[in-house]
Amino acid sequence: MNEVIIGRPEDLDRTVIAAVARGACHLELAPDLVGALTRSRRSTLADLEGRVVYGVNTGMGAMSGLRLDAEAQRRHQDNLMIGRAVGSAPWLRRDQARAVLAARLRTFLDPAAGVSPELCRRLADLLNADVVPAIPARGSGAAGEIIPLAHAGAALIGAGQFLDSDGSVDAGPADLTPRSFGPKEGIAFLEGVPGLTGLAVLGSAAARVLIDQVVVGAAASHTVIRASLDPLQPALADSDELRTVLESLRDLRGKAEPGALQAPVSFRVTAPALAVAMRAVAGVEAAVDRALNAVTDSPAHLDGEFVGTFGFAGTDLTASLGALTTALVHLAEVSAARLHRLLDPRVTGLAPQLSHSPGLHAGMAAVHKRAAGVTHRLRRFAIPALTGAIETSLGQEDVQSFGFEAAECLDEVLTGLRDVLACELLAVVQAQRLGAPPSSALDDIDAALPHGTADRPFGRDLDRIISLLAGGSMPGTRPGPATEPA
Repeated sequence: MNEVIIGRPEDLDRTVIAAVARGACHLELAPDLVGALTRSRRSTLADLEGRVVYGVNTGMGAMSGLRLDAEAQRRHQDNLMIGRAVGSAPWLRRDQARAVLAARLRTFLDPAAGVSPELCRRLADLLNADVVPAIPARGSGAAGEIIPLAHAGAALIGAGQFLDSDGSVDAGPADLTPRSFGPKEGIAFLEGVPGLTGLAVLGSAAARVLIDQVVVGAAASHTVIRASLDPLQPALADSDELRTVLESLRDLRGKAEPGALQAPVSFRVTAPALAVAMRAVAGVEAAVDRALNAVTDSPAHLDGEFVGTFGFAGTDLTASLGALTTALVHLAEVSAARLHRLLDPRVTGLAPQLSHSPGLHAGMAAVHKRAAGVTHRLRRFAIPALTGAIETSLGQEDVQSFGFEAAECLDEVLTGLRDVLACELLAVVQAQRLGAPPSSALDDIDAALPHGTADRPFGRDLDRIISLLAGGSMPGTRPGPATEPA
């Protein structure tokens, strides 16, 4: 396992967070960074003296007008976690929960948070020991992420639950020593959108892998029908993303002469649909970078003052995730349409429905029906999570961004698009076995399937293909975090 030494907050970027989520690296805070955290913590504690600071010596939300005495302040930072840990199953997957902790650590390295180096080390130690809090995946329903973060925080103080190696809930390691939050550390732990940020890191990485795979699958379908190369001409590129897609599709399409003057529309619009998805992924990555470098604490310790901020608003990330989700749903629709055309002998010149024996064998007809059903289901997840504000906290919180819901929608669509793509790839392999021009890019998938073209329980074939896709096993693609639902 690689050791990553974090010397500056910027060193814990989205690439490192993704690696931490997969358990691929060990984090170490450099001495100079620990020294900087010590100084910012000392300054924070000094500036707290004699001031009224939200969430430190006052209540929260609608109770912020209530002052807390010294004894209440001592218990308050831990109690913030206990009273707000109201979530339950389904829980985030282990890689998702680890991404949340890593993003939380990243935001704590900013001096505006004012937390202690001990708390930062505690988070790094949990990640390095693979101790994973149980964090609810749904029902955040607040301005910010106080419910899921309260569950993560409760785990630190000995009041939470943990995920074991298979994702079920247990009481955690017997040797885990609880640690109370110090002044302002509890309120800091609940602020910002580290959950959404960590989930967006994983979602965008998985989307990049899957888009690469869609390019390969789409090119293989182009090869089967010997689609015209006209829509793939370099002169049609209006962006770097489209230029990249057109080049990849041309290279993978093969040299066979076109089978018709024009291919069906689903083939002709594949390239721009992929370019839109690529831009949407880049948009999420840019939003993640902004979130990691922003002041997320509220109140934030800025120039000796404690300033209420909008750092808990996940507007930017939620909007960008919604755009990516919509683009991926459209890729599923286009894939399902290409698949339907592959069943048409007028398009392919092969047996109807890619059947081993038309009439006796159904071929790929039911495979397409599965793709159609999955695609229809995905459309509901394209509804923007950013809309639909509901007042909470007696009106103190009257707008929410519902970021966890946006991340869940993306996760569902990633899983569904992989399913639809698997259906298309199975049909391509079937077509190749029936005499269509071959695509060497699918050799691994072909080899993983039973021999022949006769009807069989094709769902088992699809399971194999989905497993290969989830592992990044296609030329030109790279493994990414799993995206199967918990």
